[in-house]
Amino acid sequence: MPTRVLGADGPIVSALGLGCFGMSQAYGSADDAESIATVHRALDLGCTFFDTAEVYGPFGNEELLGSALRHRRDEAFISTKFGWEYAPDGTRGALNSRPGHIRRTVDAMLVRLGTDRIDLLSQHRVDLKVPIEDVAGAVGELITAGKVRYFGLSEAGTATIRRAHAVTRVTALQTEYALWERHIEAEIQPLLRESGIGLVAYSPLGRGFLTGTAKPAEEYACDDYRRRDPRFQGGNFSANAAVVEVAAVVATRVGASPAQVCLAWLLAKGDDIVPIPGTKRRRTLEENLRAASLRLGPEDIALLDAAVPAGTAKGERYPEDAMPLNGL
Repeated sequence: MPTRVLGADGPIVSALGLGCFGMSQAYGSADDAESIATVHRALDLGCTFFDTAEVYGPFGNEELLGSALRHRRDEAFISTKFGWEYAPDGTRGALNSRPGHIRRTVDAMLVRLGTDRIDLLSQHRVDLKVPIEDVAGAVGELITAGKVRYFGLSEAGTATIRRAHAVTRVTALQTEYALWERHIEAEIQPLLRESGIGLVAYSPLGRGFLTGTAKPAEEYACDDYRRRDPRFQGGNFSANAAVVEVAAVVATRVGASPAQVCLAWLLAKGDDIVPIPGTKRRRTLEENLRAASLRLGPEDIALLDAAVPAGTAKGERYPEDAMPLNGL
C-alpha cells in the first residue's frame, strides 16, 4: 500500500484509510467478528488509517476498534472525533466543544480505544457557542500532554480553519469529497494547500451509491441511513445514476470496478488527499484497497471531470434535520 504525508510535516499514513462508521450503525446490522477481521485484514494489506468517532454508536465504534487493535496498536493510526454531549443512556444532546468537556471526552476515548494516545483528534462539527480558538487551545494542551498527536477539524469552513490553525496547527480537515461531491474545490481546498493541511475525504463512494450497487431509498430497511439520504430518494436516485454510468465507462476501459475508478480519481487529485472508504467486510475492503494501484490516464480523468462537474449530484448531502451541522 502506498503511503502519503498527511499535512505539511505531518504523519505518514496509508494512501487509503478505512472508515469504521458502518461497522456499528447506519448500513444494516452489525457483525463485530467480521468487522474485527476486516480491521486485521486492512493492517495486513498495509492500510494504517482508521477513522472512528464518539458519536458512532455512540461509543461502541471506538470500543470495537480498540478491541480489534488490542494487540496491533502500534501498526495503526487512529483518527477519532468529539463534539456532543450525551445523556447517561447514550442519547445525543447539544454540541459541546468547551475545553473541559474536550478533556473529559478524550480521557473516555482513551479508555474505549484501549490506548494511551489518539493520533488525530478532530472537532466533529463546529460549535458556534465556543470560540474555535478555545477548542484549538484545548487540543494543543492535550498534544503537549501526550494524549493527542495531531489536531484536526471536520466539515469546517475557511474562516474556522484559519482561526484554528493560527492557534494550533491543523494537520487535516475531514470533509466529504467524491466524484459527485466537489463543493470544497473552489475555496476550501486552495486554503488547505496554502496552509499545508491534509484532506481526509469521507464518503468517497457516496455511501455506496458510486459503487453501482445502490438501490432506491425505499428498498432499504427503516434503520438504514440510506433510506433517509436525499440522493437515494425519488427522482434524485434516477438522476444520480448517470454519475455511476460515467464511472462504469471508465471502469470497463481500465479493467476495474466503478468504485475503484472513483477512488483512483480522488487519489489522482493530489498527494495531500487520503480517502477513507468505509466497509465492514473483508471482500469489499480488498476491492477498495486495490484502487491504490490503479492509475487513470489523463483522458480518463478529463472525462470524469467534464462529465461530473461540481454541483452535478441531485439532492442535498444530508437530510434536512442534519444539514445545520455541516459546512460552518
